[in-house]
Amino acid sequence: MAYEALQVNIEGRVATVTLDRPKVMNALNAAMLRELDEAMADLAADGEVRVVLLTGAGEKAFAAGADIAELAEADAKTGQQMALRVHGVFGRIERVYKPTIACIDGFALGGGCELAMACTLRLASERARLGQPEIKLGVIPGYGGTQRLPRLVGQGAALKMILTGAMVDAAEALRIGLVDEVVAGDKAKLMERARELAGQIAATPPLAVRAAIDAVEDGADLTLADGLKLEAAEFGRLCGTEDKREGTRAFLEKRAAVWVGQ
Repeated sequence: MAYEALQVNIEGRVATVTLDRPKVMNALNAAMLRELDEAMADLAADGEVRVVLLTGAGEKAFAAGADIAELAEADAKTGQQMALRVHGVFGRIERVYKPTIACIDGFALGGGCELAMACTLRLASERARLGQPEIKLGVIPGYGGTQRLPRLVGQGAALKMILTGAMVDAAEALRIGLVDEVVAGDKAKLMERARELAGQIAATPPLAVRAAIDAVEDGADLTLADGLKLEAAEFGRLCGTEDKREGTRAFLEKRAAVWVGQ
């Protein structure tokens, strides 16, 4: 599909979705969010795509946040509706059943930071700056920040960011667990590393990748005992797949496995 606020490129088994409003630092307006939802639905249905990279156009930002002009027009009712719509979009990204990697160069603020947190993994360049500055506008994070941020960094660190609205640099984001890796160099180096990581994941069996994500994310809200039951169920299900039979055969025969996703 052709998009106005996005670029979508597929190379082999890796798709790259680029937020494409660089003049406004890729601010997330309603049109972009609608296209993002459509693009992720298409990629979820594409059996050839195994990993999705998400990045921002230009050299300034991954995404600088929500479109403030749209936010300024929101009242109590439309503000809640706006938040719920975005929850749906970000929820699709979180549940696309394929690993999504946010590639953060420059600013990831407000909705941009919340978008990155909805991804499976987050890579950042050294010049990345992340934050939830909504409190300075008289509101709180409304696109998942009050819920995903504490789950990633802990309640205290999350409240410090939310209550002050202060940004953290890449090194601090890595220290508190907001990003998973910091890449030295420019955006080109960031994307090179992201494609390398995506390639490593794409080379693994897709059913096992999906099961691993489900077990970790769904298990996070369970007791240890219930989480272990979930793990056992997923492990058992995978033991009945053709990919498991192929994987064990390939190991014993000392050859590369050929995954069929069955």
